[in-house]
Amino acid sequence: MTAQPTTTGPFALGDKNTAYAQYFVGQSYLKALVADPAINVGVSNVTFEPGCRNNWHIHHDGFQLLLVTAGSGWYQEAGQPARKLHAGDVVITHDGVKHWHGATADSWFTHIAITAGTPEWLEPVSDAHYQALED
Repeated sequence: MTAQPTTTGPFALGDKNTAYAQYFVGQSYLKALVADPAINVGVSNVTFEPGCRNNWHIHHDGFQLLLVTAGSGWYQEAGQPARKLHAGDVVITHDGVKHWHGATADSWFTHIAITAGTPEWLEPVSDAHYQALED
């Protein structure tokens, strides 16, 4: 097992993300920060071990905001180059945009995910695609 991160930002690491494990390559951790059924927005602290990433996915009837709090990671929209992320970066994913995000190969990565709508989970990011990413 990979050593625990030195920081995940201001929020706790959370539990192993077993509920969504089938949509990730590698181990992630999830800590719900806001889970109010009266509103259509979820807020979670998501931490990725080095090399971990989620599958390509689309948010329907909503959006996703990522607030990077620790480590370094990747964000990529279909048809666009991958963007390297660091603490303090903000990503806005609009409704219907196919994308993925996750840690770099050598760093833990944590972001707050603010999500509205329904996700459609798609194919994994292949090892070949991931390993070809460049700084």
